[in-house]
Amino acid sequence: MFDLKRLILWLEYLLCNKYTTFAQNMKKINYLVAIVVITTLFLQSCISTENSFTQVAPGIWRGVLTLEKPVFPVVPKDSISLIYDQFKPGELPFNFEVTYTSEDRFYIDIINGDERIRCDSIRFGRDKTTARDTFNIYFPEYASYIHAEVRGSVMQGYWTVTTKENYRIHFVADSGKNYRFTSLTQPPVINLTGKWATLFGVNEEKPEKAIGEFKQTGNRITGTFRTETGDYRFLEGTIQGRKFWLSCFDGAHAFLFSGVVKGDSLQGEFRSGKNPPTLWTAWIDPKFQLGNPDSLTQVVLSSPFGFDFNTPDGKKLRFPGPDFDQKIGVFTIMGTWCPNCRDEQVFLTEFLKNNPTLAQKMAVVGFSFERHKEPAQANAHLKTYREKMHIPYDLVYAGNASAAEAAKVFPSLDKVLAFPTMIIVDKKGKIRSVHTGFDGPATSQYSTFKQQFTDLMNTLALE
Repeated sequence: MFDLKRLILWLEYLLCNKYTTFAQNMKKINYLVAIVVITTLFLQSCISTENSFTQVAPGIWRGVLTLEKPVFPVVPKDSISLIYDQFKPGELPFNFEVTYTSEDRFYIDIINGDERIRCDSIRFGRDKTTARDTFNIYFPEYASYIHAEVRGSVMQGYWTVTTKENYRIHFVADSGKNYRFTSLTQPPVINLTGKWATLFGVNEEKPEKAIGEFKQTGNRITGTFRTETGDYRFLEGTIQGRKFWLSCFDGAHAFLFSGVVKGDSLQGEFRSGKNPPTLWTAWIDPKFQLGNPDSLTQVVLSSPFGFDFNTPDGKKLRFPGPDFDQKIGVFTIMGTWCPNCRDEQVFLTEFLKNNPTLAQKMAVVGFSFERHKEPAQANAHLKTYREKMHIPYDLVYAGNASAAEAAKVFPSLDKVLAFPTMIIVDKKGKIRSVHTGFDGPATSQYSTFKQQFTDLMNTLALE
C-alpha cells in the first residue's frame, strides 16, 4: 500500500539535513522534483472523481454561433470594451446543459430565458477519418443538426439546416461557462423592464411594427418582440452600461439583437442566422398597438371554403366531407420550419388533451408548407415531425413554403400574411374566425389567446 505520509516525512528530512553540502543539497532537490512528478502521476492514476464521464462533459456549456460580421458595430474605446474579450460582434451565444441518465446515455437542454428545450436525438462516436470524437445534436422537427468534434472541455463544428442550400454556421462550445454574453456586471444606465414600441427595418421602405416586452434583473434581460405575424420566442441577454444584447437559438432559428440606449430611445441591429442585418429602433409609447390578429386576414365570401388532400399515409381528407360533418373545424396554415407554428401545435395538442369533451366535437388539421424540394421528402419529414411532437391530429403536405403558395391553396382568404394562420369553421362549414400569427408562451398575450380560443370553442360547440 502506498504510504503518502511516510514519503512526505522522508522528503522533509532529505532537504533539512544540515550536515550535507550545498552541492549535495542541489542534487537532492533535483531528486525531489523527480519524485514529486512521479508521485503526482501515480496519484492521478489511482484517484477517480465522482464526476467522471465517458463522452461529453456534464453540466453547463456555453455555445457560440459565428454569424457574418455586422454592418456597423465598432468596439468602443471605453471600459465596456472588456466585454469583447468574451464575445465579438456577430457572435451569437447560448447556453445548454448536458445531463447523463446512465454511464453512456445523456440528453441536452438548450436554455433560452425561461425555456428549456430538451434534445435527446443525439449521436456520439469516433470519426474514423480523423480519429476524433464527434458529437451530433439532431433537431428532427426542423431538419437541422449540430455536428462537432469534442476535445475534452471544448467542442467545435457547424450548425447545418438541411432544407436550405449551403446553410452552415460555425459553432464552438466550452464546458463550465455559465454566462451567455459576458460575466461582467457593469452598472446599467437604464432598466429596460416594460413594453417598447418598435420598428424593424427603419432603413427600409416599409418598416415592420413590433412591441418589445422585456424584464430586467440587474444585468440580465429576458423577453421577446411581438409582431403582427408572430413573436421571436424566448430571448435572453445582458445590459452593460448603455449597451445590451439578446439572443435565442432553438434549432430552427438563430436570433441576435444588439442595441444601445440613446436618451429615451433604443437603437439596434437584428440578425437572423446568415441573413443580412436589420436596423431597428424602440421607444416608450403606451398608445402604440399592433393590428388585431383576428381582423388582419379577411374572408372572401364569393369563394367557398374547401380542400382535398392526402395525408402522408395516404388517407383522403376532403372538406366538405363526412370526416368534418357536425364538427368544429380548426385548420392551421403552418410549416415545420416555423418556431411559432411549433408553439401553436403544442398549444393545440395540449388543448385537445386537456379538453376531451370539446375535442370530440372538433376536427383539427395542419396544412404544412415545406422547404423540402420533393413531396416525398416533405411527407417523410411530416411523419417524423408529427411523431416527435406527439400530435394527435392529421398533418398534410400542402405545398412549398411561401405565403403566395398558401394563398393559392386557400382562395377563400384574401391573403396569407403569416405562418401560422388559423382558420376556424363552425359545424355548418362557415368560417367564423381567421387568426393571423401566434403570440406564443414567451409573450404577455399567450394567456389571453388561450382563454379566447377556449371561449370560442365552447360557443361553437353549443350551436
